[in-house]
Amino acid sequence: MAADKDPLVRFGFAFPDGGPHLSRTIMLSELSQLLEYVPSDSNPRPADYSRAIVEGNCLGKRTDKNRLITRRYLLELYALNPDLLLFRALLYYWQRDPGGRPLLAMLCAYARDNLLRRSAGFILPMPLGAPVNRQLMEKFLDDLYSGRYSPGKLASNAKNLNSSWTQSGHLSGRTNKVRTKAMATPGSVSYALLLGFLTGARGSFLFQTEFAKLLDCSPGHAMDLAQEASQKGWLVCKRVGDVIEVLFPNLINQQEMEWLREQS
Repeated sequence: MAADKDPLVRFGFAFPDGGPHLSRTIMLSELSQLLEYVPSDSNPRPADYSRAIVEGNCLGKRTDKNRLITRRYLLELYALNPDLLLFRALLYYWQRDPGGRPLLAMLCAYARDNLLRRSAGFILPMPLGAPVNRQLMEKFLDDLYSGRYSPGKLASNAKNLNSSWTQSGHLSGRTNKVRTKAMATPGSVSYALLLGFLTGARGSFLFQTEFAKLLDCSPGHAMDLAQEASQKGWLVCKRVGDVIEVLFPNLINQQEMEWLREQS
């Protein structure tokens, strides 16, 4: 990410040394269950999510320890704090665009998990239909981190990462995975553009960021979906000739706009 890291933390980005994928995947099923149990229209607070996981056991974990561990990793992946724009925007598009939820979860987790971010350099360039097995991901990670992980940990990390990219739609298959095309939607495009906006991109450059690349679609198709989202009132997308303006009046509050002005 090109923007300075410290201001981005205020929006909900995270830059851990390793990341939740050392132990978990993007946990799409758990996130889906949690957000159904704690609906966004109930004006939830951070404590509501913790209570739902630990006290309400909305995820059906057998022990208190498993509930606490699950809460920890969901917090690391998604923040679970509506005061943070990253999570507040996730809730906004999650509620409005159910078909985009796999990519919405990936985009949010990508903004908060360094290991997942690094693995995109392996997954995204692969041609559609190319085989993606655990051993290939292990080699990529070993080359990337130069012997940092033991063989057992490499295998675990690779399995978690491949599972996450499968949950998001970038891979398919169980044992024999292949590269597939993720399904971009108006909501997931809007969220990707917002993340790019927060890191400093503007205009046509919003459609070329690392977040836009996660959408697995061309800039032209992303523009079509952004204009569809604009018609729905999910963002503002104006295009006059080669000039493109994208804004998020329903999501970015006054304090956050001040932070963005400080960054520029």
